[in-house]
Amino acid sequence: MYTRKTLSLGFVTVAASFALATLASAQAPAPAPFMVHQLKPDVYWVEGGGGNSGVIVGDKGVIVIDAKTTPAGGKELLDNIAKITSKPVTAVILTHSDGDHVNGLASFPTGITIIAHENNKKEQEAALAAGGRGAPPADHLPTQIVTKNKENLKIDGVKLEVLHWAPAHTSGDLVVYLPSQKIVFTGDIIATQRPDPLIHLEKNGSSEGWITTTKGIVALDADQFVPGHGDVLMKADVEKRLTDTEAKRAKIKELVAQGKSLDEIKAAVGDPPPAQGGGPGRGPAFASYTEVVYKELSKKGS
Repeated sequence: MYTRKTLSLGFVTVAASFALATLASAQAPAPAPFMVHQLKPDVYWVEGGGGNSGVIVGDKGVIVIDAKTTPAGGKELLDNIAKITSKPVTAVILTHSDGDHVNGLASFPTGITIIAHENNKKEQEAALAAGGRGAPPADHLPTQIVTKNKENLKIDGVKLEVLHWAPAHTSGDLVVYLPSQKIVFTGDIIATQRPDPLIHLEKNGSSEGWITTTKGIVALDADQFVPGHGDVLMKADVEKRLTDTEAKRAKIKELVAQGKSLDEIKAAVGDPPPAQGGGPGRGPAFASYTEVVYKELSKKGS
């Protein structure tokens, strides 16, 4: 398990301090350190290095949920798993196709089972065809495709369900449910670093589908919900997020019907600033939830 460390540097002159501070400000933020958290005797979640990952220790092998952002992050995840158990990783389940959940697969052994929704695989293939950004190498694409809205799986003695209600965060979302342990891994359908859901229109995500999906999530018999980013949530936390989002979407819909402009609607609903991209290793800026709903309902550009 990793802990946060603080490195203190002394500077000889004010000029040197200023130069170093300027250089640091031009660089991307350092990734958060890895931290392993135990949920049940054989179930863990690992923060740091991108999206949250799940680790489930089975009879003879380990099931991983999401694989971090970079090959180095994927290797660090495997190193952390090796501290939990000597059993090998035999399967990976991907909750969606974003690079901070799939690119670490490059460091995973070849030949393992990689489970994903059929649209997730299509999105990774499209990324590879466009030059490879946001996708692992071709030999680490999904090998087992989910085409149904619900599939019951048994991997290394572990019973789990993979669920897809509708396009939500992306068109290829999967929710992983462990019914015996009452744990849900939501992927970025739930991500707590932003107050509103993040919908990838470029991956055919949907604000309405997000509501349908989150209603399905809260209906599961579960006590702990591991989001794609952020700390573990209880059911009441997810229910509140759903209620707040439904109310906001209804308000935006009402204002669109009144012919309000996007800027007027943003002001009326207190729209937060969009997630920012740019810089080394970072993706594009994403539309805010209000912008997504406005585009969906008005069929206009922003």
